[in-house]
Parts: sequence; structure tokens; C-alpha cells
Amino acid sequence: MTTLEFNTAVVMQERSLRPAALKLTRNMEAANDLIQDTFVKAISNREKFSEGTNLKAWLYTIMRNTFITNYHRVVRRNTFIDTTENLHYLNADSYSTSNEAFSRLRTEEIEEAIEELSDTYKTPFMMYFRGYKYHEIADILGIPIGTVKNRIHIARKELKSRLRHQQ
Repeated sequence: MTTLEFNTAVVMQERSLRPAALKLTRNMEAANDLIQDTFVKAISNREKFSEGTNLKAWLYTIMRNTFITNYHRVVRRNTFIDTTENLHYLNADSYSTSNEAFSRLRTEEIEEAIEELSDTYKTPFMMYFRGYKYHEIADILGIPIGTVKNRIHIARKELKSRLRHQQ
């Protein structure tokens, strides 16, 4: 295939590439630019195309890869890199204040709901909450590990139900 034949075959694929370009970019001008970039890359890399293979698929691959490369380039360009030593200020908003009243109120509600649980469920739940493993709780309370898991599960369900009604 001569260079002229190849170039003509590439340009003839524009109609089939346009819907995919629009789907990727969601913008007519960006789609036109993407198709143009695809054609430039295809024509400049003509020697990499194997004659007898699917030209349309090759062009779609070039277009998709070009879109992904351009997208990554835009993302990198818009990424803010903080070079200060105090990296914890990176996302700090100096105009915001925190309202701890709501979180304290919520903590009190949770503690009340836990206190309302029967000791059968509260004890294994609190032990698990404090970091004990299931087998440790079973050994300390002298009950099977399955019972421990069941009681913790029931305590969680009960707490979830009680806290949901308080919202």
C-alpha cells in the first residue's frame, strides 16, 4: 500500500471514528481535535501498521490511547503539589470551624444506647470494642466462641436499631 493509499484509507475512517470520539470527549470541538491527533499519529507511524490487518481497529486504539494520554496530562497539570514542610496544611481551610457540640451529643446517645443493652450482650460487645479477640472473650466469659460472635452481632443490631430511631 502506497503512502497516498494509506493516507486516503485513514482519512476515510473519519465517519466511523466520530461517534467514539464524541463519546470519549462529550464535546464536538474536543472530538474533532482528538480525531485530528489520531490521524497525525497514524500517518506519522504508518510503518507500524501491518497491511492486511483491521485499519479501523488500529485507529480506534490510537484514538483511545491518545485520549487517555491527554486526560492524564490534564489531571497532572491540575494537580497541586505542596512543597512546604508542613504538609498537614495542604487541605486546611482557615475559614472553617468545627462544631463539636453535635459530635458530643451523638457520643452521649451512643453511650446511653450501650448502657441500655442487657449485660448478656453488653459485656462481650464492650470487650470486643476494647480490643479483645473473639477467642479471648470466650475464654474469659467461659462461653463458646460462636456464642460470643452471636451476642456481639445482636448487640450491634440492637444499637443500630436504637440509634436509627433517635435520628
